[in-house]
Amino acid sequence: MTQRPLASPDYIMPTTNFWQELIPAADPKAMQEPPYQYGYPAILPDGRALLLPLRKLPDGTRAVASLIANQASFPVITALSKAMVHIARSFQPDQIVGLPTLGLAFAPMVAEELGHQNFIPLGYSRKFWYSDDLSEPVYSITSPDRTKKIFLDPNMLPRLEKKRIVIVDDAISSGSTILSVLKLLHRLDCEVIGILVAMRQGVKWKSTLDRESPGSSALVRSVIAAPLFEVGPDGWMPITETIDTDTP
Repeated sequence: MTQRPLASPDYIMPTTNFWQELIPAADPKAMQEPPYQYGYPAILPDGRALLLPLRKLPDGTRAVASLIANQASFPVITALSKAMVHIARSFQPDQIVGLPTLGLAFAPMVAEELGHQNFIPLGYSRKFWYSDDLSEPVYSITSPDRTKKIFLDPNMLPRLEKKRIVIVDDAISSGSTILSVLKLLHRLDCEVIGILVAMRQGVKWKSTLDRESPGSSALVRSVIAAPLFEVGPDGWMPITETIDTDTP
């Protein structure tokens, strides 16, 4: 018998059993109210919920709800991808651009369901034929390496030329990664018409995008959303100013 990982007294537990199943819409677990202990039920458009583990931030008093796509079950990824396809169809894109690393769990599935023959993957690993002109520095809150860059393979340029593009990623939090991608694509002969993510995390990304690329936050759509949380005596409470009330 597999032993379930033990929860800690500060309402954080290992993520081993998270992201493996969706909670039916009628299940009381999908309608939990704060304070949340160990997990946050993020609601999908069809009313089902995905329980996201709460991860304590370094300051010790706040937490985020986490989605790690490459650790999720195939049924969960399929469900999220299908919901993303429904949103993507409203954009009517010519091409899907997938972001590394976890956005690549969704981008090919979205592109295929749209009837596209391929998609355009960006990457963090530089091949010897890549050019600095087709790269942009990335400053992610989860990546302390300030020298990381995101690259476009120059062989992908013909697929981008004069195309309407939707960017696909797993989540948007600070907005820094998406901003770097926008800077890169705005230098090319294509039009970014949408930014599609599985999850919106907090609201900081709105100011980040609009400060450097005015109006770009309005392009963001997602399947689920989660605020940031602060610790209380009985669990984690949503921080009011981080709750995103906009339509997914």
